[in-house]
Amino acid sequence: MYQIYRKEEGGKVPRQHCVRLQEGDTLEYLTFPSLEDIPELEGRGGVRHLVTTRLGGVSKGEFSSMNFSVVRGDSEEAVLANYGRIGRVLGCTPEDMVASHQTHTTNIRRVTGEDRGKGVVCPRDYENVDGLITDERGLVLVTFYADCVPLLFVDPVRQAIGLAHSGWRGTVGRMGECMVRAMAEQFGSVPENLYVAIGPSICSDCYEVSGEVAEQFTAMPGMEEPEEGCSGRVVAPGKREGRYQLDLWLANERILRQAGVPGEHIAVTDICTCHNSGYLFSHRASGGRRGNIGVFMMLERA
Repeated sequence: MYQIYRKEEGGKVPRQHCVRLQEGDTLEYLTFPSLEDIPELEGRGGVRHLVTTRLGGVSKGEFSSMNFSVVRGDSEEAVLANYGRIGRVLGCTPEDMVASHQTHTTNIRRVTGEDRGKGVVCPRDYENVDGLITDERGLVLVTFYADCVPLLFVDPVRQAIGLAHSGWRGTVGRMGECMVRAMAEQFGSVPENLYVAIGPSICSDCYEVSGEVAEQFTAMPGMEEPEEGCSGRVVAPGKREGRYQLDLWLANERILRQAGVPGEHIAVTDICTCHNSGYLFSHRASGGRRGNIGVFMMLERA
């Protein structure tokens, strides 16, 4: 199993899984224990989720090997085969999946059975969607990453789930809060009942930004003041003059807390995509020559 460089080991951080495929390949993926072991879900049907790594797919070269993007030059045949391999792990098919169309917005779409297969095996009839939510069982939500932050939501009371893509623009737009609000409007979710995971993405040591970007974060309410149980600096002086180090993990955690999600219900990753670019796709580490990580989530069929 790949040796991950971790920022800080802890009980809520992602754990690795290794699956031997019939083709002889080894597929590795990550999950959050806090989303798998929610007490309120016992006896009510579970939630399946996973974050893909670069291992276990059929893509070649810079896309090697578990890639889910065709827009950068990988073949549709290879990408569809990769979806099929993940489907076998989750107990579904690519036809059960529905994918986002990410353009760094805070737009969120409630998806239903009518959306099944869109963006995976058939065209989307929507665009500019960085967040997906559903309460339909057997429907698999899919979003994509290569340094930006995955946000995974579970409401065990209303039996609803959500995935969101939150780069620096989405975080400034408070995507986490937008997801909490969308789940409340669509499903009657209460923030205190939500469980959320902040997935593998670029860490503050690797994420250098301009003063213009840094100023947008320092202007956000609650980003600079330390909070109980959520200490640290979202923006810190950079390694070069006029540059800053940005902590998207901490920024998203604070936004979720401010939106009413209890701190004990938030799991924050300790895995940086840039530090682990041989294991997870990283836009910054690769200079843009890369594939996409896929994050998958579904409510299991009863």
